[in-house]
Amino acid sequence: MGKTLLIGSCEPFSGKSALVLGIARQLIASNHLIRLGKPLATSFEMDCSYDSLPRVLIDDDVRFVGSILGLDEEHLIPSLHLLSSETADVRLAGANLEIGSELEALHEKLLEPFNGLTLLEAAGSLHEGLLYGLSLEQVAKGLDAAVVLVHLWQDSRSVEALLAAKQRLGDRLLGIVLNAVTPEDVGEVQSKVLPSLETLGLVVYGVMPRSPLLRSVSVGELARRLEARIICCSDRIELMVETLSIGAMNVNSAMEFFRRRRNMAVVTGADRTDIQLAALEASTQCLILTGAGVPLPQLINRAEELEVPLLKVDTDTLATVEVIEQAFGHVRLHEAVKASYAFRLVEEHCDLTPLFKSLGISI
Repeated sequence: MGKTLLIGSCEPFSGKSALVLGIARQLIASNHLIRLGKPLATSFEMDCSYDSLPRVLIDDDVRFVGSILGLDEEHLIPSLHLLSSETADVRLAGANLEIGSELEALHEKLLEPFNGLTLLEAAGSLHEGLLYGLSLEQVAKGLDAAVVLVHLWQDSRSVEALLAAKQRLGDRLLGIVLNAVTPEDVGEVQSKVLPSLETLGLVVYGVMPRSPLLRSVSVGELARRLEARIICCSDRIELMVETLSIGAMNVNSAMEFFRRRRNMAVVTGADRTDIQLAALEASTQCLILTGAGVPLPQLINRAEELEVPLLKVDTDTLATVEVIEQAFGHVRLHEAVKASYAFRLVEEHCDLTPLFKSLGISI
């Protein structure tokens, strides 16, 4: 194996970027060189047609991780394609699922002298990218790369996807990291599940607990997804929302409920001033007003005093809640606070020494 490591997953939003950050930081701390890339870009700030993709296509995740790690542009590897509906239309119409020369050219580039590790993030699942010739398995073979999988673990049924991956990847699969394990179950997974996985030939580098912070979403991202108007405190949209509360009860019940929640977004009708004021006195990161009506001046004044953003949407409460629930756990790791937590999570819950040994890297 060359010193190219591909971080993949069986399903999207499993924690690949967090593991990339954790691995890269440990190597950089030991004075090892790192370069990053994502052969199939899945996050790009500009909407591009198939024919107008920039010559140097750097995925947003790669740019963010590179900036957090302080990497130069030359250590960010351009993507070969962008995953989008338009590029997929063109690939499908062409009925050509090969990428051939482009992947070969990347392989040649990675073979150039580089005294460090190339860390690549694969597509979201085992099959994503097949239309572009850039699925996890295709990239691993085309670049002669070793693979580590980050896998969301719920219960023993979760092993089936890992066994399928092992069957397809063979010896290229060096090991796995289990992620989003219920915190109180971490000990049991380590003592009872890991030995069974090892018996099945799955080397486990770590068991990471589920993190409300890493599943959280910023107020700004919620505003974007909801197409909301920000009434006040637009300079506080970097606040992170971990939980969702719906203000549809009487005010006494609401106050008791709000006290038990933390870092929440509260969704309530624009006419429920009593609920709105109660929410502002709790651990509320933003207040989202639905339906007809405008917020009263005293509500805006109090929100400004407490620095809680007020958002106004035109949709009803049910539709608003659906959008927010889809956001939790399905947003990218693009906030510095999440990056810092990801560093600590990998450091505390993963033993990467066997991985580095497999790659011939001394720490």
